[in-house]
Amino acid sequence: MFFGYKDTKIKYTGRFAEYNNSFTTTAPGSEITIGFTGNYISIEFFVDDNISPFPHLWVKIDDESSYEVPISRYLRFNAKENKENKHIISIIFKSSVEQQSRFFLPLQSKISFLGCTAQNLFELPEDSRKTIEFVGDSITEGVLIDEFNSAYYIDQQNRPYQDDSTATYAYLTAKEFNLKKLSFAYGAVGVTHEGCGGVPKAAVSYPYCFEGAKVNYEKEPDYIFINHGANDRGATAEVYIAEYENLLNVIRSINKNSVIICASAFCGCYPKELEQLIKNYNEKHNDSIYFIDATGYVPIEPLHPLREGHKIIAEKLIKELKNIIK
Repeated sequence: MFFGYKDTKIKYTGRFAEYNNSFTTTAPGSEITIGFTGNYISIEFFVDDNISPFPHLWVKIDDESSYEVPISRYLRFNAKENKENKHIISIIFKSSVEQQSRFFLPLQSKISFLGCTAQNLFELPEDSRKTIEFVGDSITEGVLIDEFNSAYYIDQQNRPYQDDSTATYAYLTAKEFNLKKLSFAYGAVGVTHEGCGGVPKAAVSYPYCFEGAKVNYEKEPDYIFINHGANDRGATAEVYIAEYENLLNVIRSINKNSVIICASAFCGCYPKELEQLIKNYNEKHNDSIYFIDATGYVPIEPLHPLREGHKIIAEKLIKELKNIIK
């Protein structure tokens, strides 16, 4: 039996919105979770606007290992038999090509879920975990986490293989605190300028999943962690601080009650000025935004940490957040 993307038993985590009769996300790290009965499930995607190389997924059924696969019009997965004849499949948007269109229509770098075919679906247990949204750039997205050598691909075409949203400091930190992870992180985006794939600067793009599609989380995130600055080093401190304050205004106007945490760029982009901004902002707006000086958590080179680098960032960040995340 076919179950369409609007079926209430299908659960979405992340920035999904309707696009061409599908639920679509352009944000790596977004997740689809489905409880199904029977010994197989077929997942269907709208791929007409996608271009090669296609985005990659992590797919996991029950407690089995995860498998990396590119999206396709149909993906069929067999499940091991069990007594209850029930299974849970998790589909995570692992990675894609940064420079393909992922904000303005038509979208190319995206996952467009149409629905699934299975014997039946069942209601998943309620996920009562608190949520944390990570707002950042390519480092937070998980760009260039893995080295990749190939005679066939160069630079951007390697990205589905080299990037991994589930190996980032953000993913590791959320896992440590048992938080549900939300992600708004795109390569080259800063508070002062747009990024790859046509994504506008952070304050402009934050309210949207993509062009014309407002973010529609079930509730505002419990925590919002911001790490912007690596792509803003070409701007003056004055411009950076003004644009950062604009981003804070946008985020706070949408999320009235979220705990906001701002970490300076790991490469050391105006950390003292940012710390002063947060202090002034709190006094001006009677707010309680936290500041973390993350300068030097990892060496400046490589700009994009590898897997071990992300583990180091997560270890240091977790220590700081233990006094904030309750």
